[in-house]
Formats: sequence, structure tokens, C-alpha cells
Amino acid sequence: MPTYDYECDACGHAFELFQGITAPVKRKCPECGRLKLRRLFGAGAAVMFKGSGFYETDYRSDAYKKAAANDKKAAEAKTESKSKSEGASKSKSTPDSSKPASNKKAD
Repeated sequence: MPTYDYECDACGHAFELFQGITAPVKRKCPECGRLKLRRLFGAGAAVMFKGSGFYETDYRSDAYKKAAANDKKAAEAKTESKSKSEGASKSKSTPDSSKPASNKKAD
């Protein structure tokens, strides 16, 4: 449910009222009792996140964080070993420059 700002044109009393969207607009001022209350246009509804518990990392336990760190290390090690093995296989598969290249034409 949204919070609406109200102001009385008679006495100048301003306040916020927490009410449903389908609730009727209030007309009677709680201070002076006159029917000069009007609802103000606001900047729009906004979600305000205060306190902890709103971020993904706030819910993670220490065990989860340790497991995630171990997984990250394992993935980095796997990537590193893969790049080393690709470098070694490329050096083995390069053609020998001392042998002449074949000049046969395909029919």
C-alpha cells in the first residue's frame, strides 16, 4: 500500500497517510476538522531498501562463501592448465621448416 502526502488549505497542516490505492481521498483535516484537506502529487512511489538482507551476498553463509571460493580456484586452475596444454600442443604441431613443402596439385 502506498503512502500519500496530504495538506490542509485552512491550517497548513501537512502529513503522510498510509492507505490503499482504492481507498477514497481524505477530505477532513485531523488538526482543524475542516474539509479543506487535499492530497498532494508526489514524486512517485519508490521502493526503499533500508538495513541488511537486500543484497544477494547478505544471505550467504560462511560455508557457502568457502565453497564458492574453492570452486573459483578450481575453475581458474583448470583454465590455466588448459591454456598451458594448448600452448604445448601448438608447439608440437607446427610443421618442421627443414622439410620441403609438397608441391603436388590436386586433380
